Amino acid sequence: MKRSRFTEDQIIGILKEQETGLKVSELCRRHEISDATFYKWKTRYGGLEVSEAKRLKALEDENSRLKRLLADATLDNAALKEIVGKKW
Repeated sequence: MKRSRFTEDQIIGILKEQETGLKVSELCRRHEISDATFYKWKTRYGGLEVSEAKRLKALEDENSRLKRLLADATLDNAALKEIVGKKW
């Protein structure tokens, strides 16, 4: 996945600028982003504070780590069942 050139703190700052009354087109031109990017950020980070965004990121990282652990355990379990199921 492509890494964003903006941090979560910067994204939330840009969204807060729009809440103060700036037009979306002006804001996008100033920060060199597309309207689609702005609205995608707004759906994901709209209403979040910086601390909440950091907590969300930490939870997403932990969730992905736990999913990898579960996948590894499932593979190990399947391999063990295959070995036990073979007739000698």
